[in-house]
Amino acid sequence: MMQTTQRRATGTAMKVLAIALGALGSTASHAAAFQLLEGNASGLGNAYAGSAAVAEDASTVFFNPAGMTLLPGRNVAFSVDLVRPSAKFSNQGSTVPPGQGVGGNGGDAGDWAGIPAGYMTWQLTDRVTAGLGVGAPFGLKTEYSPDWVGRFHAVKSEIKTVNINPSVAFKVNDVLSLGVGLNFQRIDADLTNMVTNPGLAGSLARGRIKGDDTAWGWNIGALWQVSDSTRIGAAYRSKMDYKLEGTAAFTGLNAGGNVVAGVLNGTRGGKVTADVELPDTATLSVHQKISDRWTMMGDLSWTGWSSLQQLQVVNVNGTVVTTEELRWRDTWRVAFGGTYAYSDAVSLKFGLAWDQTPVRESTRLPRVPDEDRVWLSFGVQWRPDASSAVDVGYAHLFVKDASVNNNGGSALLKGTLVGEYENSVDILGVQYSTRF
Repeated sequence: MMQTTQRRATGTAMKVLAIALGALGSTASHAAAFQLLEGNASGLGNAYAGSAAVAEDASTVFFNPAGMTLLPGRNVAFSVDLVRPSAKFSNQGSTVPPGQGVGGNGGDAGDWAGIPAGYMTWQLTDRVTAGLGVGAPFGLKTEYSPDWVGRFHAVKSEIKTVNINPSVAFKVNDVLSLGVGLNFQRIDADLTNMVTNPGLAGSLARGRIKGDDTAWGWNIGALWQVSDSTRIGAAYRSKMDYKLEGTAAFTGLNAGGNVVAGVLNGTRGGKVTADVELPDTATLSVHQKISDRWTMMGDLSWTGWSSLQQLQVVNVNGTVVTTEELRWRDTWRVAFGGTYAYSDAVSLKFGLAWDQTPVRESTRLPRVPDEDRVWLSFGVQWRPDASSAVDVGYAHLFVKDASVNNNGGSALLKGTLVGEYENSVDILGVQYSTRF
């Protein structure tokens, strides 16, 4: 009877993971650049402080696989985070190519998106635990009205990733656990902008570049139980090297644009490639129980965004279709949070974090109008029984106003975008986790 129940529970959990994988279609950027921290909702209330040391549910597969040794039996967690980024541009003297109307501010480039994730862990022996996670570590979507002042720089920018992460953890002794994971990740990119030829007054065409690829990576983690009340976790995720393959296509939007599109399709259109190296990350976390009711957490994390210096798209003939100068820098994130056990069934969470942007002011683009941000988070966890929990978390991200002054490499072809962004992000997450 017990085995039948376990098989049914395992089958149900695998269906949850399949739903999570199929649902990963919406994207939104909230952390630095287009990194997504929403690997769960249980950590959202703490602003993801202590992410590599908490290990309270199966989502530790992503944050630190070594934490799986703290989860007896079989565990499953499924979360959905609803993200609402806002990016509102204010024009402060922008120019457009000759013969083109100036246009407006583009509206709000952000919109609601759902980010699901699913995890399972299996305790194989007293020392060995296996796990599987499905999530989206990177994502971005900004979209402006097609007639805005910066339309020759960007209209739509969308990046989606899906990451499948089998893992295994080994309990060395009562103090130290180690974990390792393999990552299979897929990326899809879709970029659009308007194009013109100043020699054809008023000509207007749309350019669109689409591409995708898959890559392999790895992650490792360690967990030290320093004392009964203190735990330290360390985790590292490798870079992901992509060579995206896809197409570049140009569509005329008026008579002059038809001429422009025809020329560009003949010289720059067709099959294209782009090399992209998504960054590695390292995290050091502490989990400190200071009383029967209070637990405090801290986090220091680093992301190697300097791997992205330039995005260049080249067609099969070797012709450069477009080049985006990034020159991003490595970043740091610091987080602090706490959990208060209000009762045996209810815990209250809070968190505060500072998240540094990799974007330099001199090369800020409308595709990623990013700046430093401060997180303020709250959450509640309800445990209806000893083996399950429901988490609800909310975070508001206060983003520093982002100035931009960029001609995209050619003021004649793209104009010069000059102005300031007013940005913010709201995140609402829900998670269910259980043990069986």
